[in-house]
Amino acid sequence: MSKPLLVVESPTKVKTLKKYLGNDFQIEATVGHLKDLPQNKLGVDIENGFKPLYSNIPGKQKVITSLKKAAGDTMEVYLAPDPDREGEAIAWHTAEILKKKGRKFYRVLFHELTEKAIRQAMISTTGLDPNKYEAQKARRVLDRLVGYEVSPLLWRKVQGGLSAGRVQSVALRIICEREKAIQAFEPEEYWTISALFEGDFPPAFLGKLSRKNNEKLTISNETVAKKILEDLSVHQPVLEKVTRKTIKRNPLPPFTTSKLQQDSIRKLRFSAKKTMMVAQQLYEGIELADGEPTGLITYMRTDSVRISQDAAEEALKLINEKFGKDYSLEKPRFFKNRKKTQDAHEAVRPTSVFNTPEKVAPYLNSDQMALYQLIWKRFTASQMAQALINQVSFSIVCGQYTFTASGSNIQFPGYLALYQSEEQEDSIDSKTDQLPDLNENTPLKVIQYDPKQHFTQPPPRFSEASLVKELEENGIGRPSTYATILSTIREKKYVELEKGYFKPNELGFIVNELLVKNFPNVFSVDFTSNMEENLDLLESAEADAQTLLKRFYDPFKKNLDMAVTDMLSIKGVGFATDLKCPECNSTIHLKIGKNGPFLACNGYPECKFTRDYVRDEKGIIRPVEPAAEEITDKTCDQCGKPMIIKFGKYGQFLACSGYPDCKYTKSLDPKETGKATGVKCPELSCDGEIVERVSKRGKIFYGCTRFPKCNFAIWDKPVDKPCPDCNSKYLIEKSTKKQGNFLACPNKECGYKEFFTAS
Repeated sequence: MSKPLLVVESPTKVKTLKKYLGNDFQIEATVGHLKDLPQNKLGVDIENGFKPLYSNIPGKQKVITSLKKAAGDTMEVYLAPDPDREGEAIAWHTAEILKKKGRKFYRVLFHELTEKAIRQAMISTTGLDPNKYEAQKARRVLDRLVGYEVSPLLWRKVQGGLSAGRVQSVALRIICEREKAIQAFEPEEYWTISALFEGDFPPAFLGKLSRKNNEKLTISNETVAKKILEDLSVHQPVLEKVTRKTIKRNPLPPFTTSKLQQDSIRKLRFSAKKTMMVAQQLYEGIELADGEPTGLITYMRTDSVRISQDAAEEALKLINEKFGKDYSLEKPRFFKNRKKTQDAHEAVRPTSVFNTPEKVAPYLNSDQMALYQLIWKRFTASQMAQALINQVSFSIVCGQYTFTASGSNIQFPGYLALYQSEEQEDSIDSKTDQLPDLNENTPLKVIQYDPKQHFTQPPPRFSEASLVKELEENGIGRPSTYATILSTIREKKYVELEKGYFKPNELGFIVNELLVKNFPNVFSVDFTSNMEENLDLLESAEADAQTLLKRFYDPFKKNLDMAVTDMLSIKGVGFATDLKCPECNSTIHLKIGKNGPFLACNGYPECKFTRDYVRDEKGIIRPVEPAAEEITDKTCDQCGKPMIIKFGKYGQFLACSGYPDCKYTKSLDPKETGKATGVKCPELSCDGEIVERVSKRGKIFYGCTRFPKCNFAIWDKPVDKPCPDCNSKYLIEKSTKKQGNFLACPNKECGYKEFFTAS
């Protein structure tokens, strides 16, 4: 009889588990999903209760064969994919593949990969969870119905290869609506007046004018500001009121997935995707001093702030030892989850707080160390004493007007000695200037009044961190999907990350407008949020999957049927603009061609006027006149006419001015191109730059200006932008039919991609 088989999801876990389970089990990995809906058809039997038609994933036959061979004649199979909906689906599909008369299947949930947790999980097995599997199936069916029935519409109406997603399209809508709000924003002028005061004792301090006759004061323009300054000049300010108090501040709870991503993006400059990749490594196991892998953090996909009693007590013990009893608590601090939070997992925390960052540092790479330290500090701080903040505020009266001044200092740092989140930095400022020790009713001297003009600012674009926060607060997606949502909308070339902030490009605007107009409910924030709640109800057996899917599909199908005929074709008619054709005065339309969006006269084919365009800061379309072609002193080898410099897909080239009668073209000589890329040569000890060159066969490549002393050369165009994942000094431009245009990291082991629309 074969040994019992333990099946996990990731091959990385196998080594960690073998360390603790020894030779008692055979351990195999599914390497992700084994079954899924087919790639080339809908794969959902709508008439038969929306039954998903799963099949083995192409390329997984070798893994499946290995699993069957390992199972052999054993009658016990332990299924231990990740403890979430996707993991549950993998467990069910594995059981279907390995099903055999008399064979028993046990579900194992590893929330952390430590010896104690692993052994406890192996003796606390459960059966497969049909409710969690139903919730996963329903989500998969919903995503497939939207993706496979809306995406072909976009292919026909807009551009081939586009896609719509049930959740990511809502994220795109959020980004587009923010951009429209920015474009529509009209700044308003306002003024502030501050004063530098001096009392009987130093230091001088700054006060801000806030009220007039005890009512909030708004200064709309310079005239009003000057009148106020005149009023102030005839009065002596008096310190009317002094308020002193000590504020107690509690630490934040340990990380949920979204909070981990937000803090990692802000503090470490990691992307959400990179955060989850590194967290997965820490969860699955790192080889420590004994050379054996140990899971350093708990499962990283969770929206719960719950922690175990053991973990909290262990933290208190370390705090006592490391910081002293003043920083510790008498009993653990526990945090309440928000309403509707899934509580299957604990918060993200270190599996042992005694694995301090200093202790594990020799065994972690820089990314792993940075993220582990963040997780460790946040969790440990959550069990530390409150911070005590001394706050002092002054109320200064000057005639009808009231100024306020405030200062603070930390009386006792408590948890701030270890960790401070950006969420609390605005409310706790240890660097605030100190106010002098003055008594009430003290006359003050004004050193200087300082009036300043300001203008209101538009709402900011979303960063990765603020978009994750927005998705979480609106109930869009779940902890396991945030990183995927963010990467998908970029991979689909709908948005660009400009200086760290999401900005929709033309394709994103066009797709969003069509989807919102033709499917107003399906791609709304409220509808998507309610659907997430319904999926949670499926998991808790409080709802029925078929009822949910039918309630979704019936109105969706009506929208779909109408969109087939009513959705505007951007390939054909296009969006009408406010512009008139300079050649025939017909309306100019915005269309999409094989090279992206462009402007074209609606009088086509009689009028063939076209132009590229840009949008200004108000979103107004501005046609771009084509660059003048430069005539050179070279002549055509075939007809003798002057050659001109033209711009093509691969850069500059020479073409005969006699076109179309003569179609002769010629590559630019390497010495004549040399077009700078702005990228420094990446070779060590080389101070050259990378420029565009042309090979003897006329193919463009990029090489160092110090050639032949430096032989660095690449075929892809380098871009002066560091890789956010591995810190490569540059990225390269790539383009494929399937994926389109994107920037990629030249380091093949990194795999970073950043999609963009070619201009």
